[in-house]
Amino acid sequence: MFFFDIRYLIIMLPVMALTAWAQWRLRSVFSRYSNVRSQQGMSGAQAARILLDSQGLNFVPIEEMPRASALDNHYDPSDRTLHLSPEVFRSNSVAAIGVAAHECGHAVQHAQGYAPMKARTAMVPAVNIGSNLGVWLVMIGVIMALWFHATGLVWVVWLGVALFALATVFALLTLPVELNASSRAMGLLTNAGLIDRTEYGETRAVLNAAAWTYVAGLAAAVGQLLYYVMIASGLSGRRR
Repeated sequence: MFFFDIRYLIIMLPVMALTAWAQWRLRSVFSRYSNVRSQQGMSGAQAARILLDSQGLNFVPIEEMPRASALDNHYDPSDRTLHLSPEVFRSNSVAAIGVAAHECGHAVQHAQGYAPMKARTAMVPAVNIGSNLGVWLVMIGVIMALWFHATGLVWVVWLGVALFALATVFALLTLPVELNASSRAMGLLTNAGLIDRTEYGETRAVLNAAAWTYVAGLAAAVGQLLYYVMIASGLSGRRR
């Protein structure tokens, strides 16, 4: 990243490979099971309504996002609304029902006060500021230290590292939140009788593929943070 540092490539190339594989696998699995019609024949939105109502969440609306991509689905805790892409909202495929159920899992987490989700939601404002500002502080600190020999400003780099670390903690919290939402989704679907034994495995495959994207996201955040720590440590050693 900085001056074509070979250390960055050593750390991040495996991470980039994992990220590319995870995204390819998710698209591939989702596309495959988007062509498999569910036995119940209901759409993702209809399945989500049943699952939410079964948990006493009949007040949670389900909205279609006309311009969203197929995998751009989420539950928004701020307005307690399920937002689904057209491919999930309207489709009666196994993939659509699985993704819709996953978002229902987040709604249930919110309703039950699931601690990791509460912590992640509380971190959002700080992470939005810290992750962006942290990168800039690291870059400015490195430039000042190397180009202008202002080694006394190494603390700026460490401040940037600390701020960027918020993004790593956020990614660390995201993983259990997403895995738990998928686990809840499978339980909700089974208890409601919306999937049979064959569909259970197919739905599980879609959610497992999605889980790998969060693993890759965590690996990317950890790798980036490790690289910034190496930079800050090197500048601190130069100062001494």
